[in-house]
Amino acid sequence: MDQQKDILMMTRGEIQRYQIIRKVLERQINQQEASEVLRLSDRQVRRIVKRVRLEGESGVVHCSRGRPGNRSIKVSFKEKVLKLYRSCYGDFGPTLASEKLLERNGLKVNDETLRLWLIKEALWQAKTRKARKSLSWRERKSHLGEMVQLDGSHHDWLEQRGPKLVLMGYVDDATGRFYGKFYGYEGTMPAMDSLKGYIKRYGIPKSIYLDRHSTYKTNKKYSYADWPFRDKEELTQFGRACKQLGIELIYANSPQAKGRVERVFETLQDRLVKELRLAKASGCKEANIVLERYQDSFNSKFQVAARRKGDLHRPADKRIKLDDILSFQIQRSLRNDRTVLHNKRWYQVVNRTRAKDVTVYDYLNGRMSIKYGTNRLGYKSIKGPIMRMAPVKLKAFKPRFLKRYVPPRDSYWRIGFKLPGSSRTKIGHF
Repeated sequence: MDQQKDILMMTRGEIQRYQIIRKVLERQINQQEASEVLRLSDRQVRRIVKRVRLEGESGVVHCSRGRPGNRSIKVSFKEKVLKLYRSCYGDFGPTLASEKLLERNGLKVNDETLRLWLIKEALWQAKTRKARKSLSWRERKSHLGEMVQLDGSHHDWLEQRGPKLVLMGYVDDATGRFYGKFYGYEGTMPAMDSLKGYIKRYGIPKSIYLDRHSTYKTNKKYSYADWPFRDKEELTQFGRACKQLGIELIYANSPQAKGRVERVFETLQDRLVKELRLAKASGCKEANIVLERYQDSFNSKFQVAARRKGDLHRPADKRIKLDDILSFQIQRSLRNDRTVLHNKRWYQVVNRTRAKDVTVYDYLNGRMSIKYGTNRLGYKSIKGPIMRMAPVKLKAFKPRFLKRYVPPRDSYWRIGFKLPGSSRTKIGHF
């Protein structure tokens, strides 16, 4: 123990300081010259000289070295936080864990302090930054609603507590505001239904930035071979609905081009998964309830202000029939007896009309209607018209022994033969 007390640890700067103070004690230089060399005040130099006279070399070492700071966190508090992290927030990041400790447990701890604790306890591994590819940066749009990025995120959101879900997400390019909804798959119906929810909440955006999924774009070079129409592109149901709403569709050539929605999904795959776990959500309906409650707090943390004031969203007034536009519209032929075949079922149009083609609307809520232009036609479901079958001619059955025998060509019945005792040649009957 005595030997450990005699060990004195000094930094390189403290050794140099002690050498200067020794020169002051030996009267080689005065205290004012020492203060200029050490870049300290005269008062501080006098204090150090006094301590060195009394304590020797340890006089240049700060008295607080090795002692816990006055503002240091108590060990009991640190152990309590780490115990809660191990039991409840085992795979949470330091930032999210500090938020949940304050929200659910009332324990306030800085996220960087918690990060250092977790790294020291081997509960968290510091991330190494990857070398980024040289990509051209695109500036955010100026106004809210000028462009919205749309994409679907396929992820195990419920962590095998329920079915696999797809998050249809909308991120405003100018502010980063997020809107989303869970569905069982990524297709036309989820895209239309999520767009309908976005429009009812915020309005009709000016443009949508999305990828080249078959739901949003027909990936055919030419839909029409004839010269006057070959440059026209065939629209998908979602593309047709956006065109009727006056929304411009911009297609990205790579996932990095719509990086803002991709980064939001990366954050949600960490944070939202934990929220669903804490809420014990096990189905699509429960997940949407949690998401509806969570996205407001998410936007308050990550949403930024647009560079210019003004909202370019257009209101969806009564003149815009949103239910008709956001539906499956399929053109069908109307037969002479006013029957229509749709989805392998027959429907009888009640109204008298001379239309040759009608449009069948399949709505998102499961209803159906038949229209000719803007006029709605009444209909009823029927079993289908009776198809008259052409009569089938059956071949008459002949027994094998009743068939006529035809001898071959080289048979003597064809070439003839002489009767015995006669000069005449008899020819066969065949």
